[in-house]
Amino acid sequence: MRTLIRSGTVIDGSGSAGRAADVLVENDVIAAIAPDIRAEADLVLDAQGKTVTPGFVDVHRHCDVAPLLDPNFGTIELAQGITTVVGGNCGLAPVPCSPECRDEMYDFIAPIVGGIPQGMTFERYRDYVGALEAAPLRLNMGFLAGSGAVKTAVKGFSGKPYTPAETAAAQRHIREAMEAGALGVSLGIMYQPEAYSTEKEIADVVRPAAAYDAVLTAHIRGEGDSLVESVKEVLRIARDAGLRLNISHFKATGIRNWNKKIFEAIEVIENARAAGQIVTADFYPYDGGSSLLQSLIPPTLLGESNQELYRRLATKEGRELLRREIYREHSGWDNMAAGIGWERILVSSVTRPEHAPFSGKSIASLAQELGCADPADLVAELMASEEGKVGIIVCSMSQEDVDAIARLPWTALISDALYGGGDCPHPRLYGAFPKFIREYVVERRVLDLPTAIHKMTEMPAQRMGIAKRGSLRPGFKADIAVFDPNRLKDFATYTDPRRLCRGIDCALVNGTVAWSGEQTRQSGGRVCRRGI
Repeated sequence: MRTLIRSGTVIDGSGSAGRAADVLVENDVIAAIAPDIRAEADLVLDAQGKTVTPGFVDVHRHCDVAPLLDPNFGTIELAQGITTVVGGNCGLAPVPCSPECRDEMYDFIAPIVGGIPQGMTFERYRDYVGALEAAPLRLNMGFLAGSGAVKTAVKGFSGKPYTPAETAAAQRHIREAMEAGALGVSLGIMYQPEAYSTEKEIADVVRPAAAYDAVLTAHIRGEGDSLVESVKEVLRIARDAGLRLNISHFKATGIRNWNKKIFEAIEVIENARAAGQIVTADFYPYDGGSSLLQSLIPPTLLGESNQELYRRLATKEGRELLRREIYREHSGWDNMAAGIGWERILVSSVTRPEHAPFSGKSIASLAQELGCADPADLVAELMASEEGKVGIIVCSMSQEDVDAIARLPWTALISDALYGGGDCPHPRLYGAFPKFIREYVVERRVLDLPTAIHKMTEMPAQRMGIAKRGSLRPGFKADIAVFDPNRLKDFATYTDPRRLCRGIDCALVNGTVAWSGEQTRQSGGRVCRRGI
């Protein structure tokens, strides 16, 4: 099968300026890029007046099980020009899963990755990869080994230290993940049960990945008051483990930290880079993020299991304790309620029908509407009745900080899209990549188009060790997007998030036309393994 894309402006993903050229695809590989290619083709696509780029590479989407459960998976991604995704981020993943912890673990990650039906369990990485390979993938998909999932599989949600035997078991999981093709290891030090881990424990567990030249990605312990120390912590962990480091969704949260903390953290990272450490970061193009409602619970309330926490918050004593603890400072923990206020925290997903009207509303407005004496009481009620399965949107960042991060030469674009359902997901699920071009390139000119495309294609692919993707060059896989940058639009907002982007004229995945005419076409995706 030969496909010829004619008369477009080719931006190859390297950061170089665009050039007028044709692109010839043979089967799943780019055969040639040159002006006026004279070759017979089974399919000719006219790109006159359009830009031709590598398909976008989103290395931070929480779509771990979406390809296995949603027959429409790929639609909202291809509408954005995304052709390759990576799951298993932030330490939160559906594998490995022990039978003893299955329900508690899958309930915990449900607001992030979506609900996982009872008949589906992934005890081993080979089971998970086999399921992906058997699915009709519309996109290429890679995965990270989530160290939070590893710890849960070994010892549940306990706050007790690893024993030597448990450390060895966790290391075996990491090696198995690497052998199964994992691109790296992800940390979620903000979340249970990793929040209990010391630097040494984490470094010991992930160290086996160094033998595979894997990357370590990190959702750091704190992104507000403790941002700088949290960055220093993961730098030490990566050095100790001998791994390349990428800091996930790099940002500074909390109003009092705006226009200050991020520059202190940048200095720390650039000093480490100057000293020879391989460290990078990624970001999303919004001033608000998503998380679990449970991330608002102070560490002093957490116990040996999540069920214990939910039972405690259902009692009068538990609610009183939450009210006392949530308004004071806790060392090493970012107090989002105090840092940005309840009016900036929105409920995005719930599971109980009676709570459906809560979606899209702030904790402050809901507490007032429901007559709660304190917004913390509403948090306690939701945590207890929903058993933690509540997603939130936190409007926690300064746009000036986001712009500064976007300009850094070592930051890549991600979406950090959550698939936890609900009527009000974060708009980044539907619009992150076109928003970056529309707002940051076309409208506000924060970056030029070749630089932006580099941050969306070649940079993330190389960072993750995804071979032969992310660039338009002969011999590379034919993942290609065709569009007019001035017509590429995102429509998803915080209050109306479920709106598809428009403007991607065509997207090829491994040489197969996967998107055209504003709809999905054939399935051509594959599982991406490290270095392959």
